[in-house]
Formats: sequence, C-alpha cells, structure tokens
Amino acid sequence: MLDTRRLGVLVQVARHGSFSAAAETLGYTQPAVSRQIATLEAEVGTQLVRRVPQGAVLTDAGRLLVDRAESILVNLASAEDELRQLSGLDGGRLRLASFASGAASIMPLAIARFRERHPAVELNVVMADPYESLPRLRTGELDFALSHESLEEADDLRTGIELVHLFDDPMYVVMPAGHRLAGAPSLDLGSFADEPWMLATTDTCPDSRLFMRACHAAGFEPQIAFQNDDYSAIIGFVAAGVGVALIPDMVTRNIRDDVVVRVLDPPPPARPISAALPADYCSPAAQAMLEILRDVAGDWVQDRVVLAAA
Repeated sequence: MLDTRRLGVLVQVARHGSFSAAAETLGYTQPAVSRQIATLEAEVGTQLVRRVPQGAVLTDAGRLLVDRAESILVNLASAEDELRQLSGLDGGRLRLASFASGAASIMPLAIARFRERHPAVELNVVMADPYESLPRLRTGELDFALSHESLEEADDLRTGIELVHLFDDPMYVVMPAGHRLAGAPSLDLGSFADEPWMLATTDTCPDSRLFMRACHAAGFEPQIAFQNDDYSAIIGFVAAGVGVALIPDMVTRNIRDDVVVRVLDPPPPARPISAALPADYCSPAAQAMLEILRDVAGDWVQDRVVLAAA
C-alpha cells in the first residue's frame, strides 16, 4: 500500500518543480525528499521523477500518480477535518430514543441543553420503549436511548448494551378526586386490593411488571380495568372514576386537578431510569448527552425533594 506521506512529497515536487523547493515547503532537507521519492519509486516499480538542469519533471507514471494522489490527499484531509469536528462536537449526529414519560419530562430539558452547547450536531429523536429501542441500539440504528427497563431483568434485551443508572423514579397511587380513600391518613397498596386498576401494557412496558410484582407481594391479584401505554389516557380514565393507577413521579409534575396523588407506605418499587448505550462504542455526541442527562437528572431529583417538602 502506498504511503500517503510519500505521495504528498511527490505532489510538492510536482507543484514546485524541484526537490529543494519541495523540501523548503515541507520543512524537510533535500536529501530527505530524495529518499522519499526513491522509496516511492521502489514501491511502484517505476521511475516517477526525472532530474533536469531546471529542477525536476515528472515521468508519465509520475503525472498519473500525482493526478490520483491530489484527489486522495484532498479526500483524506477532508476526512481528517470531519473526524476532528466529530471529536470536537462541531459536526456529526446523535440518534436517540426515549420512552413516552421521559420524552414528556426530562428529555426535552436535556435536548435543549445539548442544542445550546453543541448546535452543530444533528439530533434525531424517536419515542420508543426499551423493548424497541434497545434492539435498535444494539444493531446500530440508534446511538443513545433513555430506558426504564429494570437493571436486573431482560438479559435478552440488554445483551451488548451498557445501562448507566441515572436515578430512581418513585411510583405513587392516583385516584379520582372524592375517592373514599383520598383523605386517609396512611395508605398501602393492599388498601386498593378491591379496586379496578389502570396500568400500562404488560408485554411492552416495564412499569406494568413492577406493578404486578408489587401487587403479588402485597398479597392480591389486581383487577385490570384498562391497559394503555399512555399515562395521560390512564389518568383520564382515573379522573372519570373507572379505577385507580400507579403512576411515576415523572408524570405527576403536571397532574390534572380532578385526581388525587398519594404516597404509599411501604412504597412500591421505583422505576430505574437509565441511559442506554452500545457496550462496544460511545460516540463523542452520545458521551456529551450522557453527561448532560446526569446533570439534568440531578436537578430533577432535587426538584422532587423540594416538591415533596412543599
């Protein structure tokens, strides 16, 4: 394979018409330029440069190689510049996914901060639960995903994926305003054993698996009245009196006023919120988004403490 540095020396000899001028341009000595050209001629097996009284001229093979080399060197310089842009976040793209409640809460905060810091990076965002986003992350269709999959579960989903824990998202019970238990001094999950429940779709959303395990640990099999992966729809049915639901803290920040949200004692398992990345490679843009999400997550948890104290 031809050495690009020697090709560059040949191009400079062709441009300046002499070994000495090429050496001055490159910061080499004239003997060093002569050695580079001699080595290149040995590699291609033919003479490339003729020494003449006026300096140096190219042979037919030399002209052919210079024509090709100039294009190669331009493309290589362009690639090197683009690589520097990627490493410096002055270009490139970030393809990321978020589950629905994350997309309605912390992800817009992270995206706004990312765009402010790295405006040259192209962002492509899709909404997807982990059962969809993690396989796409593994195959290279995505670079980054916000996940609420349990860190201990779904080994088949997690193969080839690194999950970086950001924070735990508590689950609260929500009931219609005026519910018989709305003003009770203390509530546990068993208090609602006879109530109809709204929950996420069991085969796609990790939240529903957390809920079912919590109910079984409390000693009852829940009566499921409605299933949907849209928490806004679930809360709407709760407000209409169809039943009660467990909802994450992410969803309670802008809760409607015709429902009541209560803390349970003991609390049900919290959702683990994580950043998911390919285990074998993390692009500079993905690393930057991870750092931003860590900051946003810290602010989010702090705000939760302030809200709880209010």
